[in-house]
Amino acid sequence: MNPNPALKIFLLVILMLFIKAGYCQNQFETAIKMKMDSLAKEPEKFIRDELLPNDAMQNLMTPSGWGGYGSYVFGGIGGTYPAVYTHKPDMIGSVGFCVGNSVKFVNIAVGLNITKLRSLSDLSANFTISRKLFKGTSISAGALQVFAPAGLSDAPDATFFLAISHSVQGLRSKSPGSSRLTYTIGIGNGRFLYKSPYDIINGKGKYGTAVFGAISYELFKRVNLNAEWTGMNLGGSLGIRPFKSSALSFGIGVSDLTRYSSDKPSMLFSMGYPLSLNRRINRL
Repeated sequence: MNPNPALKIFLLVILMLFIKAGYCQNQFETAIKMKMDSLAKEPEKFIRDELLPNDAMQNLMTPSGWGGYGSYVFGGIGGTYPAVYTHKPDMIGSVGFCVGNSVKFVNIAVGLNITKLRSLSDLSANFTISRKLFKGTSISAGALQVFAPAGLSDAPDATFFLAISHSVQGLRSKSPGSSRLTYTIGIGNGRFLYKSPYDIINGKGKYGTAVFGAISYELFKRVNLNAEWTGMNLGGSLGIRPFKSSALSFGIGVSDLTRYSSDKPSMLFSMGYPLSLNRRINRL
């Protein structure tokens, strides 16, 4: 039997990087970890005249091509109301870490998803590898919701993806060294390709687009307006980093704005915080 084509793409991208040296809960497994990774970069380590993404959330529902920089631990929590095809809320937590220099080599991030917060059960893992390609551009490849329990999870199969992000160099943010406009385009299987059984039963088809994308524009300092296509539906959000001296970041938005999937729009919320291990060690 031939290997999954998406898995082939994922393995090929990882090889290239080294040579150069969903259901409702799925949205949050990706969003929380990737947002912690994007917050974890350290712009001062890059070329001074290069504009990078600002430090407010930019992808609430899809992966970003930007990964981490250095050694960090991160954690977050997210929720949606109402969950698709129900009238109930749904929540998920995530913790993890990232290590590595994405400019000189690669950064690797590993996250643990906790779908049932009350019982701390229904666990799965995310793995992402990222590398900065050239000015204002980064690529990431990953596997999401790996090792999910088949009898408990609503999306037990792993998702493989590839994402490329670019920060427009001609639009300076109000935050030094950052761009006001960043966009992402990616492709994947799993949550980006296969619709839920509920969508199929309700006549919405079996497949999504497999291609996902996002665009983020800075409205105010540390406040972004985001639009995303998840491969299944359209969503919009605000990314907010309320405190200048803190990496605490929030995202609030709405998903499923079209009838391409799901039965109704849902409100989304995400909150996360990264902690630099490098800085902690240097203080000792």
